[in-house]
Amino acid sequence: MSAVEFREVSYRAGEHLILDNLSFTVEPGETLVLLGRSGSGKTTALKMVNGLLFPSAGAVLVDERATTDWNPIQLRRGIGYVIQEVGLFPHFTVAGNVGLVPRLQGWPAERIAIRTRELLAQVGLAPDQFLDRLPRQLSGGQRQRVGVARALAADPGLLLFDEPFGALDPVTRLELQDQFMALRNQLHKTSIFVTHDVREALRIGTRIALLDRGRLETLATPEQFLKALGPQTRAFLEVLEKGASHEVPRDSS
Repeated sequence: MSAVEFREVSYRAGEHLILDNLSFTVEPGETLVLLGRSGSGKTTALKMVNGLLFPSAGAVLVDERATTDWNPIQLRRGIGYVIQEVGLFPHFTVAGNVGLVPRLQGWPAERIAIRTRELLAQVGLAPDQFLDRLPRQLSGGQRQRVGVARALAADPGLLLFDEPFGALDPVTRLELQDQFMALRNQLHKTSIFVTHDVREALRIGTRIALLDRGRLETLATPEQFLKALGPQTRAFLEVLEKGASHEVPRDSS
């Protein structure tokens, strides 16, 4: 059974076609990376998985059920969501932020406290040191770790990441990529991960879906991606060959 499936999905914003007949599946336990230039439609596709957007045509299925048929609150509470800006509540402590979804789901306080300490340790933050801190007292990398812990708090089966490490310095970014892969291997979560960094895609993805102007150009394992011949795929790979910046420039056409 597929954890997520896109069936001939198109999406329009006014007259602008953002996704064009997009079809792929995300298998349980894998990390599918949505890679593409700015404006390729990758974040739009991600937002369709948790019902922030709905297809103009076609269907997005989560656990074999179209997102249009889900209760949106039930759908979103079963999905962990991590964004670049983190989105922590500034007046909540770290403990308050991590325990938010379990509280909404009615978990008892003792269970939430145990779960919060467990998750902070898993993401590399000593609970006794960080539980009572506010987001403004954390570095960017620490806030991102709290964001990952919050996404995992209610033990969702599916995780969505929208360029979560893009604003971090290179060393912290590599550390968090390592931590993400360790957690994925330990917890066996299904993940969809948006990035425009080809090195990040090759490093963390079990498969890579390259989008170009809303269409799927390449869907491949990292090893297969390195041999793919599509024009946008080759443009990304030239970045690696030249040892240049991680990111392919924005398409001006």
